[in-house]
Amino acid sequence: MAIDVPKLIYGTAWKEEETARLTKLALDAGFRGIDTANQRRHYHEAGVGEALREARLPGIFVQTKFTHLDGQDERLPYDRNAPMATQVAQSIESSLGHLGTTAIDSYLLHGPSARDRLTSGDWEAWTAMEAAQRAGKVRLLGISNVTLRQVEEVFGKASVKPSVVQNRCFARTGWDRAVRKFCAEHAIVYQGFSLLTANPEVLRHPLLRAVCARTGKTAPQVVFRFAIQIGMVALTGTTSRGHMAEDLAIDEFQLEAGEVEAIERVAK
Repeated sequence: MAIDVPKLIYGTAWKEEETARLTKLALDAGFRGIDTANQRRHYHEAGVGEALREARLPGIFVQTKFTHLDGQDERLPYDRNAPMATQVAQSIESSLGHLGTTAIDSYLLHGPSARDRLTSGDWEAWTAMEAAQRAGKVRLLGISNVTLRQVEEVFGKASVKPSVVQNRCFARTGWDRAVRKFCAEHAIVYQGFSLLTANPEVLRHPLLRAVCARTGKTAPQVVFRFAIQIGMVALTGTTSRGHMAEDLAIDEFQLEAGEVEAIERVAK
């Protein structure tokens, strides 16, 4: 299913009652991709919908997620006692209402239930997500917070293969090199989040400071430019209007091949 995924997406986690204002600020700044989840514990999906309705912009890529019970608080988007397939269906209907749309561009399973495998509950959720796609309620399917083994498992066994993988991205793992490689080999969009907050040592590294000096750009801009050049879709959740503008300006420069290779190895 051909859907254009923006290379830079605005993430809306942990913004609470500021979600609508900040999402609208991001849309006004020029972001055309928004990431959220129907998980009131960490997201305010309805606030995203409020911003989308106020902005009235065509062609915004919207991504949300189904979150298992153990990742939720008491503000559930589904009946806790319902079968898994019903929980997924209820969560999707709730998301459609929050976001004011008839179809969600990208719908992710918000982390498997186990650390190193997919559980029967995960498979029940994925099967229900496939049914929602067949019904035209979601377009792309994906999964987040996964290991290489879990990505391989869902890709190998699922009727509908994942189109998106979203992971917290650490420099110490080569920026999630193994999962990124698998995604590249199987035409899966890899999305990296916490690129800055998970890697504070990289932002201070002499190598990055040297690249900043050569390009005249900030450390976050260099990290996001690096992510784009290695084929990653980058998420940013900044609350600063100025930083939003800087993040969106990363097409104004290029990193040299040697700089990209060095940043990939910087944690070593």
